Amino acid sequence: MRLAIFASGNGTNFEALAQAAEAKTIDAKISFLFCDKKTAYALKRAEKYDIPIYAFSPKEFNSKQEYETELLELLVREQIDLILLAGYMRIIGDTLLTAFPKRIINIHPALLPAFPGIHGIKDAFEAKVRVTGVTIHYVDSGVDTGPIIAQEKVRIGAKDTLESLEEKIHQVEHKMYPKVVAELVKEIKS
Repeated sequence: MRLAIFASGNGTNFEALAQAAEAKTIDAKISFLFCDKKTAYALKRAEKYDIPIYAFSPKEFNSKQEYETELLELLVREQIDLILLAGYMRIIGDTLLTAFPKRIINIHPALLPAFPGIHGIKDAFEAKVRVTGVTIHYVDSGVDTGPIIAQEKVRIGAKDTLESLEEKIHQVEHKMYPKVVAELVKEIKS
């Protein structure tokens, strides 16, 4: 099984997945990291694991469809079975959704359907909820609306700051994402 990981930023979830693949916890090969930002730190993390890198920006194309067509050609060429979003900050369009139905997975730092979108942790913290968490879901045409695969709760304590909550969420993400991906790979292979 061949995996592609898409990231836009720091790449801590990418690194958690790379470590799990290297340790053979995930029975699949990470074929490459794709990044839509050529200066993202995730690219340095990929180099550390000797994982091939592709990086180009949607701004280099005339339309989202052209951008995703280029991505699709790359995915087909590399014979990718599953796409994992790890802090990829773009909405996936019809070109990829049609080619990879129920084969694009996202991780979101809140208990969906609550607090979708780019600021899930901050939105939960500012709403003063007592419990938030992490959701792993299939990607559909909406923003964080796809079918949920797994969720894990994270309590927000009275003394938590936004920074401490972010740290708690990231700790859960880094354990949960590799575990869920390993289970999905096993299911797909059987």
